[in-house]
Amino acid sequence: MDTAERIDLVSRHTQEVVTEEELAELFEAGDPTAYIGYAPTGEMHIGHFTTMRKLADFLRAGVEVTVLIADLHAHLDDNKSPFDLLDARSTYYETAIEGMIDAAGADPDDVEFVRGTDFQLDEEYTLEMYRMAAETTIARSQRAASEVVRESESPNLGGLIYPLMQTLDVKALDADIAYGGVDQRGIYMLSREILPDHGGESPVCVFAPLLSGLSGGKMSASDAASKVNLTDSDEEVEEKIGQAYCPAGELEDNGVLEYLNHLVFPVLEAGGESFVVSRPEEYGGDLVYESYDAVEEDFLSGELHPADLKPAVASAVSEVIDPVRTRLNERPELLAEAYPETYGDDA
Repeated sequence: MDTAERIDLVSRHTQEVVTEEELAELFEAGDPTAYIGYAPTGEMHIGHFTTMRKLADFLRAGVEVTVLIADLHAHLDDNKSPFDLLDARSTYYETAIEGMIDAAGADPDDVEFVRGTDFQLDEEYTLEMYRMAAETTIARSQRAASEVVRESESPNLGGLIYPLMQTLDVKALDADIAYGGVDQRGIYMLSREILPDHGGESPVCVFAPLLSGLSGGKMSASDAASKVNLTDSDEEVEEKIGQAYCPAGELEDNGVLEYLNHLVFPVLEAGGESFVVSRPEEYGGDLVYESYDAVEEDFLSGELHPADLKPAVASAVSEVIDPVRTRLNERPELLAEAYPETYGDDA
């Protein structure tokens, strides 16, 4: 596989690469390393899956991948995860992520999993964090983390330390590429700026788009209708997508089409499958699509109506998440221990 093909695999279905020229240099030099970090806070959902699916592309491109289960970050961000639940939530996240990687057509055994507590308490890491804290203003840290950390008029100190630790994670994990949602951009631009002064190198950054919620606008962890959870049944997936915001001929804030573009089609393509929209013969019969662009073209022209699109997307999404759902349903204790208020005996 040549450099151009490797770049295409890593950059497709992303929002931005900073920079593609640097990415090319990494591939010309050999097999680079990449990492993505997840703070184990709320229950994982389809938005995580669309981001995690990219790891299959990284692996196919010959990139060594590390997934950081950022347990300390989950507590630092306004105590989103209580300290006594960090281990249980980290175990759940790792299991769910392994399922997503597997469902995307890659081998989770090819990915290294690390927890923040494995190295973020080491003396060298801690000393470097203090040095960064001495050189970084509160305003700069707040600006970097503004799209990630919960903000308030009187922020907790943990939220200010958060981006400095994320910057040090790049160095500690020896990552050439930092991958994450585009909400992470501010933090990784800070990393590119200050890491060379702290014994590291500026990482190449690959950013995934943030998908719209099913109810229109931004996906919300607190709005169950805005997202598909990884354990949702076929019926729940069908109901959520059936009620989703998907006006005929409109692309903006259309989560149904975004899921199709960034999750369903990449998985179908990896398996050599097509996307099929079932329709009665009286309405033109079934439609078979080999690419997302063809779906979008028919949707914009009116050839493909939301009433036909939604059931097909619901069926495809449910099939894509099924391996993850099965894996989690076989171990119900994971969710019960990670989220006792929702799944525990007293819920």
